[in-house]
Amino acid sequence: MTKQILTEFIPLNYNNQLQEAIKHNNVVRFKAILQRANAKNQNGRVYPKEILMRESEKYLKEYIKERRALGELDHPENRTVVNLANVSHNIIESHWEGDDLIGTIEILNTPSGNIVKELMRNGIKIGVSSRGVGSVRELGENTVEVEDDFNLICFDIVSNPSTQGAFL
Repeated sequence: MTKQILTEFIPLNYNNQLQEAIKHNNVVRFKAILQRANAKNQNGRVYPKEILMRESEKYLKEYIKERRALGELDHPENRTVVNLANVSHNIIESHWEGDDLIGTIEILNTPSGNIVKELMRNGIKIGVSSRGVGSVRELGENTVEVEDDFNLICFDIVSNPSTQGAFL
């Protein structure tokens, strides 16, 4: 099978505390579902929990703890690296709650981060979406499973997440 760029979308749910932080130019941080295991998403993909756990542990060790778990505003076309010119946020913490990978997202004061804040200030519904590389295998009609060669790249902020409940 051929490896491909795999992206998922989860809407982000933010609250009044976020709005207050935006108004007062404080650091904007909030918790969100980053990814969901063992559930078919809007793209018809299922991510086995053992694969997501492996990748999230690697991501925590190599990126989050090093304060370089950066993501972009929108997914780029077929790119496997994060472009610093488009960075909008940093993931500062992650943990599992059942089959949901939960993370704390910090919106940065970058041009793309400021766009995210403005979208949020205006009540625009946006989400978080994983970006990775790997292959998939058919499970049935309109359903594929991500294979063991999956490699998580980052979590981007997007307008249409594939993971249910991943809106900000």
